[in-house]
Amino acid sequence: MSKLSLFGELWQFLKVRKKWWLLPIIVIIGLLGLLLIFAQSSALAPFIYTII
Repeated sequence: MSKLSLFGELWQFLKVRKKWWLLPIIVIIGLLGLLLIFAQSSALAPFIYTII
């Protein structure tokens, strides 16, 4: 199963079941995950962790 099919299924779920309120939650969780991944490999890690 590829990542694109996972996002496609998620999109179909949101569209068919009219769960549009889940979209901002999913986006925020994804952005926080990216921030944590970036913070692990950066010299700015101590500063980013104090923000969170």
